[in-house]
Amino acid sequence: MKRTGHFSKRMAQRGVSQDMVELVVQYGEMEGDKIILSRKASARLMQAARTLGKILDKGGVVVVVSGEAQLTTYNYHGHSH
Repeated sequence: MKRTGHFSKRMAQRGVSQDMVELVVQYGEMEGDKIILSRKASARLMQAARTLGKILDKGGVVVVVSGEAQLTTYNYHGHSH
């Protein structure tokens, strides 16, 4: 998406980084012509980030499914196992 000069100025004035803008665009909710990432939604993402950290520590997690049933789960060890 193209960024206007006004947008860039406001980012600098308000301490909003490009990473923040990308997160809002990716995870925010559309309300008319605005994309909003609220405090409540940000808190949910923070909790998800903590969970992702735990998955990363395990090297990944696999969930085996069949249709709508979850059959088993285990730590991911790569394609070589």
